Amino acid sequence: MKLLITGIHGFVGSNLVASLKDRHEIYGLDIVTPDKEGVVKTYTWDDLDAGRVPDADAIIHLAGKAHDTKNKADAEIYFKVNTGLTQKIYDYYLRSGAGKFIFFSSVKAAADSVEGDILDENITPKPVGPYGESKIKAEEYIQSKWDAEGKSTYIFRPCMIHGPGNKGNLNLLHSVIRRGIPWPLGSFDNLRSFTSIDNLTHIIGRLLESDAATGIYNIGDDTPLSTNELIRLMCEALGKKPRIWNMPRGLVRLMASTGSLLHLPLNKERLRKLTENYVVDNGKIKRALDIERLPVSSAEGIRHTIKQFIIHNS
Repeated sequence: MKLLITGIHGFVGSNLVASLKDRHEIYGLDIVTPDKEGVVKTYTWDDLDAGRVPDADAIIHLAGKAHDTKNKADAEIYFKVNTGLTQKIYDYYLRSGAGKFIFFSSVKAAADSVEGDILDENITPKPVGPYGESKIKAEEYIQSKWDAEGKSTYIFRPCMIHGPGNKGNLNLLHSVIRRGIPWPLGSFDNLRSFTSIDNLTHIIGRLLESDAATGIYNIGDDTPLSTNELIRLMCEALGKKPRIWNMPRGLVRLMASTGSLLHLPLNKERLRKLTENYVVDNGKIKRALDIERLPVSSAEGIRHTIKQFIIHNS
């Protein structure tokens, strides 16, 4: 197939190219256009406006403003990029000869926190903050037009994606553990879903060759991990003994309440984020693609990511 991938120079885009380049003819659309192995040519958004981008069989829309966990980004930027660029590329897709469109949204478009045991696609979206709100606006725009004849559209809601080149929260946690700093929240044994980049590229490869129905699909590994298990896996890869402190929950909550009053790093909101459950159901996409189990286990994916961190930092 001939593929057009937006945001092709980012973390997910680079891994997708590495996975798909031997089977497909790949073109890019990005704000920068350096040569990239496996990519025939990368175009700019101005090229898109001018009609210089060649037709493709499928479009994968990755370009977007990532979630700023420090909350320093202006809300306007999220809507300009996450909503505005999605509207632009989706309108282009509807005019083009492409038959498939994959939009990378986020689980944060559905829910900032999971109410109940597991998050599935039937939830009524309740995003919190401009990142999730801008993503759900993009989703709503796509859904308002996705009944076009001869077109198949897929909205992906991945949970935290990790793998080679990842610069997100896992990298920060790895840096803390590498320095030997103890994890003080061992008494909170929460569960979180992650997405290995290898499982993600496997899903996309299968989807491109399938006749799966238009729809919204959660993306995540088969098994969630507790934060304590995640730390143990990181320590195992680093050859370190895990340093997990089981401080009494009541004491930790008291410290967090004090932190909220005194504007300290550990406050009630940060404690909630660090200790809450966020488990995502990936059953719908697996059923659509007739996948019994994804190729990489959650633990294997984390080990692979940490090994890449070690190589990068050595």
